[in-house]
Amino acid sequence: MEPIVRISGLSHRYSTTWAIRDINFEIPRRGILGLLGSNGAGKSTTMNILCGVLTPTTGEIIIDGINLSKAPQRAKQEIGFLPQTPPLYMDLTVDEYLRHAAILRTIPSKQVNAALTEVKEKCGLNSVHKRLIKNLSGGYKQRVGIAQAIIHKPKLVVFDEPTNGLDPNQIIEVRALIKEIATERAVILSTHILTEVQYLCQDIVMIDSGRIVFADSMEAFDNYIAPHSMLATMLQSPPLEILRAIPGISRVDSLTDKQYRLFFNGDRQVAEMLILESAKNGWRLSELQLEKNSLDETFAQLSRYTK
Repeated sequence: MEPIVRISGLSHRYSTTWAIRDINFEIPRRGILGLLGSNGAGKSTTMNILCGVLTPTTGEIIIDGINLSKAPQRAKQEIGFLPQTPPLYMDLTVDEYLRHAAILRTIPSKQVNAALTEVKEKCGLNSVHKRLIKNLSGGYKQRVGIAQAIIHKPKLVVFDEPTNGLDPNQIIEVRALIKEIATERAVILSTHILTEVQYLCQDIVMIDSGRIVFADSMEAFDNYIAPHSMLATMLQSPPLEILRAIPGISRVDSLTDKQYRLFFNGDRQVAEMLILESAKNGWRLSELQLEKNSLDETFAQLSRYTK
């Protein structure tokens, strides 16, 4: 399928400082893409340009075949946006606010009631639809913010830190809602919270110092840096010095009388060698597990490459 968004050669300069330089990536029509980066990396600039809030210094954005700079109104009709602080009118009821959002999104008047009914059902707002927004919990306020972003059924929805400030139960609820939304359209999740990315995203674009340092699947990101340690459980464990003597192993830590953490030089053939040595010497190797780097470690390594 053709991607819903193509971003080509995107750069933006504030005064004399470049916020982003030569950003290029595509967004598929379904699923969740994580726009990842630390504070000040260039995420917000990229997102604001994509949503038509900023005009780029150079570059081009095509949304569902529409050039954003040449036909901004048509292109923006395909975008829903939830900023980090939801754009809510606190003295309106949920129904009043969503009706206002529907009118702003130029939904025909005869279709507004049906649009409200559908979005309230999807976002779980039926029980609070007559309440003032200022009296809602943080989780429900976020649901109202999500509802205004999807009421016009856009093909692309952009969420900026959608679970920021929520309690654990509210985070779980909003995550589930975002995953459901992504079954019907493309979703961009802009965040610096790595666990959020791991739970929600299929693909990742990571920006650091204004440039893309990684663009691939979540699995590729998780495995970007080769593991350098493994956990081994042996029922007839050998002396540590014998394990240390295996070529490629640099250090061995004894965790229990049967479990070890073995550090190696990155060559995964070390694991095969350990299996062969265990079979030959009767160590009774019962479990061997490569230890992956945490997302935080991968993030730090990728950031370091740009310094």
